[in-house]
Amino acid sequence: MEIQNILVTSRMYKELEGIIEREDKRGKTFRYVDEKNINDEDLKWADAYMSFYPVENFAFHQMKWVHSLGAGVDRYVKLDSWKDDVILTRTVCSFGARMSEYCLSYMLSELQYHVAFQKAQREKKWEPLEPVLLSSQKVVIYGTGEIGQSIAEMLKRFGVQVTGVSRSGKSNQHFHQVVATDDEASHVKQADWIINTLPLTPETNRMFNAEWMNILQGAYFINVGRGATVDTVSLIEAINTRRIKKAFLDVFEVEPLPQSDMLWEHENIVITPHISAVTTPEEAVACFFDTLDRIEADKPLENKVDLNRGY
Repeated sequence: MEIQNILVTSRMYKELEGIIEREDKRGKTFRYVDEKNINDEDLKWADAYMSFYPVENFAFHQMKWVHSLGAGVDRYVKLDSWKDDVILTRTVCSFGARMSEYCLSYMLSELQYHVAFQKAQREKKWEPLEPVLLSSQKVVIYGTGEIGQSIAEMLKRFGVQVTGVSRSGKSNQHFHQVVATDDEASHVKQADWIINTLPLTPETNRMFNAEWMNILQGAYFINVGRGATVDTVSLIEAINTRRIKKAFLDVFEVEPLPQSDMLWEHENIVITPHISAVTTPEEAVACFFDTLDRIEADKPLENKVDLNRGY
């Protein structure tokens, strides 16, 4: 497959333009447009489309390839009619390392009692607490793909007992064990930490609901997957009843999170603005060109999206 006309848009299209124009020697024709100003002529012109998500007036026309600048592709998969001959790929770069460090930072903060010691310092109180070792913790990670594997691999180095949950339950070397979603209950009940890395699909939508949360017995919950996988009303109820000790949320169904949202106010919820896996312009361009070269050379694509699965 040959790609010639590439339409680039997104909130960082200017940064992408600077890197592409400096580094590209492939002789391709690029068009850089603010996502608010994309028109039908731009879309008709393009062989390939590069952005975090489809613009409101998106249409395939003659496109052969769509590339997501992020790891999440649920907005693309939701398009009414995906053309069978259009390839969808996603950006895969340092997301696994970034999300691993995000999760580790909050785990250590809790286990080392950072908040409690800061409070004691403000009050000038000498109140020793014995830090908890990571090696004593049991972690259940939902999603055993690249990101889940990266988190599991990192945690295992600290002696953490890591269980993965996937649709198939197929074993994976990065986890101590992997169980199917139908066989998760006993492992979730014993978990100290639950980490969600799942994409948003019809199967995962509101997957973490009241029924699921009733299984928990005081675990911490980290969501770096997708916001709509969690029923937030049930989440708050689970925290209030101590079935969930504390939640660390980096993704939300509506972003930016509205100021009126009740999640902001809860003392046992930590909110971060979708920063656990930031796509840098440099990494985005490197992944894009690697994918472009593979497409034109008819080589296997590790970042190709299975439209039936949604990831």
